Amino acid sequence: MNTSSNADPVGILTRLDFDTVAPHFSRALGTLDAAATRELDAAGIDPLLRELVRIRASQINGCSYCVDMHTTDASAKGEHQRRLAAVAVWRESSLFTERERAALSLAESMTRLSETHVPEEAWATAATVFTPEELGALVALNVVINAWNGVGVSTRAWTVTL
Repeated sequence: MNTSSNADPVGILTRLDFDTVAPHFSRALGTLDAAATRELDAAGIDPLLRELVRIRASQINGCSYCVDMHTTDASAKGEHQRRLAAVAVWRESSLFTERERAALSLAESMTRLSETHVPEEAWATAATVFTPEELGALVALNVVINAWNGVGVSTRAWTVTL
């Protein structure tokens, strides 16, 4: 991820240049991200579904950098703008498949872990449409995106620029 030590155009200041002050952890988080990606690849999880999960977790966590990055990535991979706009309201939208809905529900539960403790219903629904290997890969994905969001939101290390 890119770093910025200045304010972005609307004045959001970087609190901490995380990549510089915690380089070992930053690199380790990148390695963890790569490991999650390998699990997703091995399980055959669709790249567009991955981006939807990353976007939804980032929306909940309020990480504008990650929302921007993963929305841009999804768009570049061919995701439709209507679906990207509807991720925040996926429960009320008919634009998502059963698998996508299950993955988004699991993502929301894992992102709100302290509130939800991942309810049995969310897990059981996901388990009906994903194999154990796919579920493992989705858990890895959710852990990593929430870690990135935690760093990004708390430090404001990465900003969105046009």
